[in-house]
Amino acid sequence: MKFVIVFAAFFAVALAAPQSNPADAQATIVSQQADIDPQGNYQNAVQTSNGISAQEQGQLKPNPAPKSAEDPTAFIAVQGQFSYTGPDGQQYTVRYVADENGFQPEAAHLPVAPVA
Repeated sequence: MKFVIVFAAFFAVALAAPQSNPADAQATIVSQQADIDPQGNYQNAVQTSNGISAQEQGQLKPNPAPKSAEDPTAFIAVQGQFSYTGPDGQQYTVRYVADENGFQPEAAHLPVAPVA
């Protein structure tokens, strides 16, 4: 639950940040959906008038290998995507997973690490 609140706060700050495009500064939320169940799973979606959209799902999972008593016994595995129009007028989409293996974004415009 704390994660959802923190995520919502970061998302609100990102949307409220100063924009370089005057049309972005006037953007409004066109649609927004949020569903959180008692087990800690959630789904979020938002779309703005300037073409930004984001969707995310999170599922509470047990920690597969706690290293100590201080390690959390569970974590939220997240998958989602966001899209926006870049300064060049092109639509960009980033898909991501954040789980026990860390944050893993994928997008055509992001560099890919070489295979070792």
